[in-house]
Amino acid sequence: MKVLVVGGTSTMGGAIIHSLRNHGVNVRCMSRYANKINPLPNGVESCFGDLDKPSSLAMAFDKVDGVFLMTPLSRNETQQGLAAVEAAKAAGVRKLVYLSVPMPPGSEKIPHYHSKIPIEQAIKASGVSYTLLRPNNFFQNDFLYCRAAVMSYGVYPQPIGSAGLNRVDIRDVAEAATNALIESGHDGNEYPLHGPDALTGESVAATFSKHLGRQIRYTGNDLDEWAKQSQHMMPEWMVKDLRAMYEYFQQHGVLASARDFAQQLKILKHEPRGFDAFVAEILPVWRGAIETGGR
Repeated sequence: MKVLVVGGTSTMGGAIIHSLRNHGVNVRCMSRYANKINPLPNGVESCFGDLDKPSSLAMAFDKVDGVFLMTPLSRNETQQGLAAVEAAKAAGVRKLVYLSVPMPPGSEKIPHYHSKIPIEQAIKASGVSYTLLRPNNFFQNDFLYCRAAVMSYGVYPQPIGSAGLNRVDIRDVAEAATNALIESGHDGNEYPLHGPDALTGESVAATFSKHLGRQIRYTGNDLDEWAKQSQHMMPEWMVKDLRAMYEYFQQHGVLASARDFAQQLKILKHEPRGFDAFVAEILPVWRGAIETGGR
């Protein structure tokens, strides 16, 4: 079996590739960045493909059995996803696994949540066997974006609020995606993917405090201040998009039900990883980065 991982050079893509390789699956990694597809793991085939340039996709999708598709946070996300679905149909792909989002009531007002709805509709109408994954907010967002704030300034800055998110480890998402691709019985299904704990900004900060042995303060729910700080790091449209997401998180949360956990167990095959263990795992990495000057 050969699987194309779209966006395989991202953090999520890397986790998917690792999981597929552990199951003996041949992997092709597609990226639009030529400089990122060279240092791939041994045995992983690389190819160029740009979802904004549909004409570049035919070779990437050619002669693969399955596709793992994720669409990036982009103003063109819907068009990118539709281009990938068309390429999968044209190539005769047998199985498509799409990384979507939870869709609780009202969340469709979040722009990058809404942008996924036409992609899901196209997948369901494509005739290609599919599985939809709906993971919660990722633990790894903290690893990627919060090191300096936590380690140097003693604050946890992601304004996730106090309603609660059953945040999830991307390694669990990767294992679920792998199972969806290599096992039978998942066609046409949609799976929620959640971590075991309803995390809040305060509880995340407390977990970092526990493992660091000093107080880490949650900087709170002031989205005006968050947007002001974020405008120096991302374009205006992205700040507005993410602000809408955080506003939803603060007002409603994204909480898992007992039914969600029972459903995800069918594809994950084990209990989900917890945030406490994740923090214990990443702090030595952060400390090492500080000792080596941030490398």
